[in-house]
Amino acid sequence: MKTIMLICDGMADRPMPELGNRTPLELAKKPNMDELARRGICGLMDTIAPGVPPGSDTAHLALLGYDPQEVYTGRGPFEAAGAGIDLRAGDIALRANFATVDDKLIVKDRRAGRIQDTGQLAAAIGRIKLPGVRVIFKSTVGHRAALVLRGRGLSHEVTDSDPHELGSKVLQIKPLSREAAKTARLLNELSRRAHQVLKAHPANLERAKGGMLPANYLLLRGAGVIPHLEPLHERFKLRGACIAAAALVKGVCRMAGMTIVDVPGATGGLDTNLNAKCDATLRALESNELALLHVKGFDEASHDGNAAAKVQFIERVDDMLGSLVGAADFITIAVDHTTPVGVREHTGDPVPVLIAGPGVRADDVRAYDERSCARGGLGRIRGKDLLPTLADLMGKGRKFGA
Repeated sequence: MKTIMLICDGMADRPMPELGNRTPLELAKKPNMDELARRGICGLMDTIAPGVPPGSDTAHLALLGYDPQEVYTGRGPFEAAGAGIDLRAGDIALRANFATVDDKLIVKDRRAGRIQDTGQLAAAIGRIKLPGVRVIFKSTVGHRAALVLRGRGLSHEVTDSDPHELGSKVLQIKPLSREAAKTARLLNELSRRAHQVLKAHPANLERAKGGMLPANYLLLRGAGVIPHLEPLHERFKLRGACIAAAALVKGVCRMAGMTIVDVPGATGGLDTNLNAKCDATLRALESNELALLHVKGFDEASHDGNAAAKVQFIERVDDMLGSLVGAADFITIAVDHTTPVGVREHTGDPVPVLIAGPGVRADDVRAYDERSCARGGLGRIRGKDLLPTLADLMGKGRKFGA
């Protein structure tokens, strides 16, 4: 049996007065999602736990059946793996944002105006030399990048330099243990030298001339080491493929033993090529039992506080979904976390989930949205329960006991 798992990044929301006390998902015209809700079983899902805002990394670990409390070692390793960096034991990996700061290192934009082409900037960072370690730096999608330090005596027990809010000064990276003092010192030195390189880089000078924000600083966060994940084909006897633009999602799936499908023209934003993602999903199903299709534009609209864009993107994705219905035995629609437009950040609200396919005990839900799914037959589950439930429906469940 074949399954498509559509992960709608940040699609869940809270009721908004300007939308008539509805969520974007309730307002949007989405006939395909609603039809699947009528045919399937629905519910609410606490990706991590009730009231806990999930990170995108821990959320996707949970959606693949892992307990983040047991296996999570930091965001950086997933970002690096998704960027195609082969991590080794002892490597320290971090997530990096190209950002804009002023002369006093006050953060003006954490995404440098949502810069897209950072290849030249990344190459310049990669040429920085630090004593006793190798610096590996790769840009991924948009303002995002991955940093790896390779050498002896390193530790991931360090704080972030990202203050996570505009108008705040870049933070000094501090060690959280005696063993991490060397790593914190190296990261602060790298940040200082990267700032010098980026300020003077011709690409940033051209951006400034054109009235665009320069990508003149690297905000670092999520230091971690390689996690130990039992591959999906061993845990559930499932061959899986990942169709995503976000390096973080690709990294989680890659470490879970899934095949990563590159999709030309796919981005992590509202302008992503949904047709290309759809075609890649159909191809992936030819040789895999599970195709995880990740779409992120909802989250971007939420972080920008743009409700209208979020509604429009929901409708675009629903239109794409029409081409996938019937291509697999099961279709699951899930959301990794709630990102309310009014909050512009992840929150701990539960998210809607549905499973449609043969043998599913269809309930009385008639629409796929936050409030309708609360009445569904799945009840309220945890993120790590979703894939075992799917695997059992696909005949891959493991009997517990005699």
